Amino acid sequence: MSRIVKKVVAAATLSAATLLPYQAFAQSAAVVCPGYEKGKTQIVGERVGRKVQTAFEAYNNDQIAESVEILKDINPKGGYDKAFVDRFLGNILASMDGRGEEAFNYLTSAVSENLLNDTDQASTLRLLGDLSMQEKKYTEAIKWYDQWMTYTCKSDPDVYTRITQAYYETGQLDKMVEPADKAIALYEEPNKNPYVLKLTSYYERKMYPQTVDVAETLVKLFPDNKQWWTQLGFFYMLVEDFAKALSTFEISYNNGYLTKESEIKALAQLYATMEIPHKSAMIQEKYMKEGLIKRDEASLAALANTLHQARDHKKAAMYYGEAAKVSSDPEHYRKQGVLLLAAEDYDGAQEALKKALERGVEDEGRVHIALMEAYFYDGDFRNAYVHVREARKDRSTRQSANAWEPYIKEKAKNRGITI
Repeated sequence: MSRIVKKVVAAATLSAATLLPYQAFAQSAAVVCPGYEKGKTQIVGERVGRKVQTAFEAYNNDQIAESVEILKDINPKGGYDKAFVDRFLGNILASMDGRGEEAFNYLTSAVSENLLNDTDQASTLRLLGDLSMQEKKYTEAIKWYDQWMTYTCKSDPDVYTRITQAYYETGQLDKMVEPADKAIALYEEPNKNPYVLKLTSYYERKMYPQTVDVAETLVKLFPDNKQWWTQLGFFYMLVEDFAKALSTFEISYNNGYLTKESEIKALAQLYATMEIPHKSAMIQEKYMKEGLIKRDEASLAALANTLHQARDHKKAAMYYGEAAKVSSDPEHYRKQGVLLLAAEDYDGAQEALKKALERGVEDEGRVHIALMEAYFYDGDFRNAYVHVREARKDRSTRQSANAWEPYIKEKAKNRGITI
């Protein structure tokens, strides 16, 4: 808004036509209300006019401060002269850093009695709205924009967009949709801003189906903007339409739109959710190797879990082992050991499971059962018997241990092993 205001007032001159903030005013009548008759054009008095001319010359010579002082010293008696001088002063002050509040006061005074010529009155009302936005007086901005529309009987998409923004800034999220829709209808070419504001209104009110509708429109209107594709994918996830979410993220991926860790992880998560764990694991592993996905405990464990779903036990165990080295989490060691057991790597399973016990794994009974199996299938019946006896101490694994114990004894006896 600051850039807009400065652009508006940089063109300030004595001519009413060149004090206009928007080109649209120069192309059409300032007021288009039905039955409205334009009043007689007024000009400033001779005394005031001479001083204003001096101020204008100083302004044109970049003597901005001097121009302001000349205008302040004029002290017009009232009526149109005062309104004109206040407007000129307000325009100049609005272009100066830190003078917004002062500019606001002069411009408010200029329009207060509706004495300015139509074009000047209209442009000043709108400038007051823009200046209010710049000064973060959002409620005031809505008021001035409404006054501009009432005075001119005009509808402008930029004004409706700024009103929508002002409602957002004041937390009136429910009031944002109507002016956003009006802006959307008035723009000759699609403009993303009112759509984004409308989407924000729905999203922050947790109206996710409506959020999805707006996001779909953004993708249709601005298909080359990668931001809308990825956001649409996330919104589909919010409403649990995982098929559409996956399709959207796949299109985004194939077009090179996924550049953030969160986006790649979302694609991998969707593959896993849709029971395509091999693709999920491939994506995670690729971008972990490339460095986009951090090689931390959480990412390593997630990849291991996905590989487990894909029944790649050996590789899943390897990544659980990496996660365990980073975190020393006994649960990672337990999972590594169980997967190595399933992969028939009994030595590896024994090592991992013992590390889980050493680090204080919570469910010791299950670990002893797994260790018992690892030793049993490795032909080490003595150690298998040690761990089955330990498993009997845990209520949750006691029944299973009682079933295994005589079987281990029998196998050891058949091989002439005393336990």
